[in-house]
Amino acid sequence: MTRSRNLRAVAALFWAGNRNKLLAGALLSLATVLCGIALLGLSGWFIAATAIAGLSVATALAFDVFAPSAGIRFLALARTASRYGERIVTHDATLEVLAELRERLFRGWAVAGAARAMMARPARLLFRLTIDIDALDSLYLRVMVPLFSAAGAALVAGLALGFINVRLGLGVALFLLAVGLGVPAFAARHAERPARRRAHALEVLRARSIDLVRGQGELVMAGRLDAQSMSIAEADARLANADDAMNRTETGVSVALGVAGAVLLAAVLLVVATLAEAGQIGAPVAALALLVALTATEPFAALRRGAVELGRTLMAVRRVGPRLNGEESAPANKIPQDAGIAIRLEGVTARHAGAAEVALADVSLCIERGERIALVGQSGAGKSSLLSVIAGELAADQGDVASLPATLFTQRTELFHDTLRSNLALSNPAADDDAMLAALGAAGLSRHLASLSAGLDTWLGEGGAGFSSGQARRLAMARLVLRDAPVWLLDEPTEGLDRETANDVIARVANYASGKTLMVSTHIRREAEGADRILHMNNGRIVADVRRGTADYESLLDGLRPD
Repeated sequence: MTRSRNLRAVAALFWAGNRNKLLAGALLSLATVLCGIALLGLSGWFIAATAIAGLSVATALAFDVFAPSAGIRFLALARTASRYGERIVTHDATLEVLAELRERLFRGWAVAGAARAMMARPARLLFRLTIDIDALDSLYLRVMVPLFSAAGAALVAGLALGFINVRLGLGVALFLLAVGLGVPAFAARHAERPARRRAHALEVLRARSIDLVRGQGELVMAGRLDAQSMSIAEADARLANADDAMNRTETGVSVALGVAGAVLLAAVLLVVATLAEAGQIGAPVAALALLVALTATEPFAALRRGAVELGRTLMAVRRVGPRLNGEESAPANKIPQDAGIAIRLEGVTARHAGAAEVALADVSLCIERGERIALVGQSGAGKSSLLSVIAGELAADQGDVASLPATLFTQRTELFHDTLRSNLALSNPAADDDAMLAALGAAGLSRHLASLSAGLDTWLGEGGAGFSSGQARRLAMARLVLRDAPVWLLDEPTEGLDRETANDVIARVANYASGKTLMVSTHIRREAEGADRILHMNNGRIVADVRRGTADYESLLDGLRPD
């Protein structure tokens, strides 16, 4: 039941895409097959009829060679054009659907809890965007389109032969449908397990290879380099064994279809020979029937690879289908922009996946627009969890969460192997160069940008290689400024920075957060000094809420690290 629901979700995505292209691709594929059958059948009839007509002068003069030859030329051109059109249309339609699927999955991982899941198993989730989605192209290109064209060819071949003899046409159509579809279906079932083993082996091989490349130093120090190399070789051997099993199945399908084609051709030969001997058909019609039967099995050969890879495709459907079935967390409620409240929590209890204890316990909080709040407390008190709930990264088990649009600024800065412009565009794809330059200036990167010959087109290395940790943090701040959300949530924004850089970052945040609601989770005094209120958290609860100018406010500041 779950598999069928996931399959329906993926099929609905294909159908909801450019359905006109999908239908056009299938029809062009069928037209290509039918043109091939008609071309060979007409050619056989024409050659035989011409040979017979040439036996006497009278028949040779009366025989019309122009109409059949024109038909042959037309079918040859039509077959070439339809084949070209089919490849263009089917691949274009498939790529459009897969691009939309990647976007939907990527957006799906922006829901509550997704970031932590990606941090826990990043390789697996990355493969969902690559291996699994690539596997889904077989669903349309190697299963649905060949199935449609092969079934259509069987029916048309049966209909054509039915004009010669009804029982012959019916028998050929039933034989083609039974054998041509039955053999690939049996192969799909037989190849499902090795296809799944291949997908798992490929995933493991890539993950272990990445671990070897990125962790060479640690592996050498731990004396595990040879063991890691052996584990990669083991995964590669499992992948090769799965490939061998799938190739054997595909070869078996080819042999079975070849034998079926020979049996069909022999049967048709006997039937047309009997009909010709009885004088019911002539030699040209017999040649046409034989060549139609010969080419009618060819479309089923296109199902071989799709049938063999169907197990891999269905596994991909099972893994990406839940995201298409709406199995995602609902976002936090939004507060109207004209309201005086920026954040409101009522009786919120939240728990991280797999955790025994709650991260937040019955937290209620109201923050007005423009307020600056500092969250303090020991590590594990629930500060980051509170920010995650407000940002929608962590779903609340109980209670209500409402917030204006918020941006979460964490300690970890994710920079990608791409241009500086593309890294900035992640926060605001509509931003132009002037807005990006202004954001970089706000973050204190104008001088560094001036030293880069390519400017915004400068390429960053993997993980932001080429930028220091302070510059990377400033670049993240530029993203924050560029996004321009009314609520900024900062999780220890200057942790790990030197004093000078940290003070500059804090000053710039204070300057550009004017008019915005600011919440800062911190252990450091300099990050909390500008707050209007300080919230002290312990064991997932707010145990103190004090305002500037009170003795308790100063007492909490004194308990923080001086730098």
